[in-house]
Amino acid sequence: MVNSATWNWEPGERQVADLGAWEAQYKWVEEVQASLDGERFAAVVNADDEFTACVNGELWENLYERVWYLRFSPDSRLTGLASDMGEWAVVVDDEPWPDKYGMVWDTKFSADGSGIAVAVQQDTEYGMALNGQLWDTLYPDANHFAISPCGTRTASVVQREAMGQAEVFRYQGGMYSLAVDGKMWDNAFVNAWEVAFSADGKHVAAEMRTDLYDHSIVVDGQPWAGRFQCVWGPRFNPATGAVVAPVRQGGKWSLFQDDQPLWRNKYFECWHHCFSADGKVVAAIVSPKFSRWTAAVDDQAWNTTFGDMATDLCLSPDGSRAAFLGKENEQWKVCVDDRNWAGEYDMAWAPVFSADSRHVAATVRKDGKFAVLVDGHPVAQDLDMAWDAAFGPDSDRVLLRTVKDGKCRRTVLKLDNI
Repeated sequence: MVNSATWNWEPGERQVADLGAWEAQYKWVEEVQASLDGERFAAVVNADDEFTACVNGELWENLYERVWYLRFSPDSRLTGLASDMGEWAVVVDDEPWPDKYGMVWDTKFSADGSGIAVAVQQDTEYGMALNGQLWDTLYPDANHFAISPCGTRTASVVQREAMGQAEVFRYQGGMYSLAVDGKMWDNAFVNAWEVAFSADGKHVAAEMRTDLYDHSIVVDGQPWAGRFQCVWGPRFNPATGAVVAPVRQGGKWSLFQDDQPLWRNKYFECWHHCFSADGKVVAAIVSPKFSRWTAAVDDQAWNTTFGDMATDLCLSPDGSRAAFLGKENEQWKVCVDDRNWAGEYDMAWAPVFSADSRHVAATVRKDGKFAVLVDGHPVAQDLDMAWDAAFGPDSDRVLLRTVKDGKCRRTVLKLDNI
């Protein structure tokens, strides 16, 4: 994970960039991005009919035919995908990777930012590149790309061999598998989806369809013996390494662990599960009643439900608390510990817990204006843009990254002053 202890946590507010000045100077300014530490704001701009990135008012030296998907890594490096002379490059802090490709997309980062991976198309074949190193073997198709949390490995679902149109029987016999670091498993599946790595990167799991009717989970090339009506994406327990996945049997959903039932209760839906840091608590989004959504923590469904949807579930680091976003009648609420915060919003973003699990923050938007809430109370509002808040390593202060009146600001607030 990112070491936020190295960030500047001195309370106060500072203007980092002026978007108004950028818009006056360049023909085109795209959506601004903010680094996690709040020290850098960047956007793709059109300068002299070519494109580049503007960072805190300074342009990259290199210009391109097009730059897109500008993103900051967890360690605050700025990445972009750039087109030049019909080829695409990955650019990191104005330094292109050595090789260019037919197409690149879907930039992914390791937890600490040391690993940067992209999906690659080269000469009509597909694979991945990690920190500038392309897979040795590419495939007729690839999708569901993943990078390990430690940043040293990559994997994706791949098509085993080229297939002509209407070759139905070849498809039914199994045309897909997984490639890890470019090396394909021996297994053949009708379909495979949603790849997951263990925390140490040593193990890989994915959803798979064994035939036209049955689904299961495959781990390191070994499918579970169980066959299910459907499955959702597997996750590795961060402490034990056990593989947990939602499965559907007899028309109802529950959680299985290593091919055995983990939860006893059955739900109309169960997905998007997550773990506490020590792996002792597992939670999931569930539907205990048809068309009603909520969270379940260790198989105990909450009472607060929503009719439209529930998403962005997270557990506090110690597993004692949980939060998610619920939508009812086209309005979003933040639900923490089975109780809704006051206020309804046009949009909301994933809740974030402090390291000591005492505090939780969420970014919301209402009538075109953003606000940042901490423990249900606004600490900044009437904003043009805001990103996820970050709590200090001692959980006694919060970092805000915001835009108001065209000014990009970095603000650190002490929680005892809120």
